Amino acid sequence: MRVTILGSGSEGNALLLESRTTSVLVDAGLSYRKLVQRFDAIGRGVPRELSAIVVTHVHGDHAAHASTYATRFGCVVRAASETLGNLQLRASVAREAFSVGRALRIGDIMMRSRRIPHDAPQVALTFETKDASLGLVTDLGHVPKGLERFLSDCETLLLESNHDPEMLATGPYPATLKRRVGGRLGHLSNADAGDLLARLDHAPREVVLMHLSETNNAPHLARCSADAALGHRGTRVHVAHARKPLELGAVRQEQLQLGL
Repeated sequence: MRVTILGSGSEGNALLLESRTTSVLVDAGLSYRKLVQRFDAIGRGVPRELSAIVVTHVHGDHAAHASTYATRFGCVVRAASETLGNLQLRASVAREAFSVGRALRIGDIMMRSRRIPHDAPQVALTFETKDASLGLVTDLGHVPKGLERFLSDCETLLLESNHDPEMLATGPYPATLKRRVGGRLGHLSNADAGDLLARLDHAPREVVLMHLSETNNAPHLARCSADAALGHRGTRVHVAHARKPLELGAVRQEQLQLGL
């Protein structure tokens, strides 16, 4: 499975999953212009076809441009029923609700979901093909019981590591926003992300630390926390950037042909 993280953070979130026959865009928080720019930055054009746009929750940095994406790509928007009803979609946009906890097949990708704690209805997702498995967990205030079991088979894990608690406490945010970000319905701290990684029975091959705050975190702090939690389990740790795309499993078709 090829993964392209186009943006991760409060400025806008979007990532593209590509299997052999299926392309799914998860979240729509970047403007279409920025989406084009991010693909240009890695020498790619925007996809010609998408099988679906999956929206994790209604906050604007994940959902604001879902209608534009759906219109541009001519595909359906999928979201949990409690989220879909609150998305501001144009009347012409095709939409389908999925039931949280029930597997959903999109082409050759099997998607599974479970609720996680945030101040809007939110889901963790896993995506599985015959060859790969991936988990996406962002925008949650704490790690709920059983989440590690939901992620147990993921070879790649995209996990929020939003803030360093000390930086948040001493930083410039007003007190109300500090309480929201650091609360049990806010965003996951480096330490909490590390605790989840340490509880996984099987270490993922790759972990991408997502949704880092540019005000209340630093990449080296998030990475150090994850590395300490994983120990010497052989996991490659990456840090997603708010404005720079990151590719995983990016073996270009032309490279394969040259190899032949």
